[in-house]
Amino acid sequence: MLDSANVIPAFLLTIGAGLSTGIGSAIAFFTNKTNTKFLSVSLGFSAGVMLYVAFVEILAKSRSAFVSDLGESTGAWATAAAFFGGMLVIALIDKLVPEADNPHEVRRVEEMSCPLPAKVCGLFRMGILSALAIAVHNFPEGLATFMSAMESPVLGSTIAVAVAIHNIPEGIAVSVPIYFATGSRKKAFTYSFISGLTEPIGALIGYIILLPYFNQIVFGALFAAVAGIMVFISLDELLPSAREYGEHHLSIYGLVAGMIVISVSLMLFI
Repeated sequence: MLDSANVIPAFLLTIGAGLSTGIGSAIAFFTNKTNTKFLSVSLGFSAGVMLYVAFVEILAKSRSAFVSDLGESTGAWATAAAFFGGMLVIALIDKLVPEADNPHEVRRVEEMSCPLPAKVCGLFRMGILSALAIAVHNFPEGLATFMSAMESPVLGSTIAVAVAIHNIPEGIAVSVPIYFATGSRKKAFTYSFISGLTEPIGALIGYIILLPYFNQIVFGALFAAVAGIMVFISLDELLPSAREYGEHHLSIYGLVAGMIVISVSLMLFI
């Protein structure tokens, strides 16, 4: 179950993960070319961490909580229902975001050299919509990071790192079009930075609404849903983006490395 002593570390981890969109802005401003190979490996690494944690740690804890209260058979069914329910929630959020404005569509730093006028490109609108879309996406990610850190700071830390890596290209997706449309680094960075704030907001809402009613059933449902969200994000966003940025094998190498690193780090703290 959750330890109230972990509240402050959990919030700090969630804030750090969310605001890493600002790193993406900085990369866009201070480099002339996207390091696609590094980004491909990094995104694959993030996916590996999320997939391993979701299946090996979080889903197992969810099933254990359900089974302790509902029994073996009913608990197993409840775990599966909550897991796919989490996938459904994040899939619906994804569906509501128009494809052209989806922040997970790959954009590179080089796009700052777009020769068309801002009004023709519609870049400012693209940037604002990307910021709003990222804010919506980051809400469940913030809840996932926070609740994981509440249960285990070690587990929460690894998820926070994976989410932070995931948020870097999102920061680029917001800052590039806004910078080119306005010519203002400050505006581009601000919008990108604000878009990441919904992760700690998601954590805060989860803390206020869910914790007063916390029991084994709520714990099991929440953790299974979090696992579903993480798996969906990995398969729908991280791995496709990793392959777009670089070579296919680089993303897989990163994925395997992520699984190995998180596996070893978790075993060190058993």
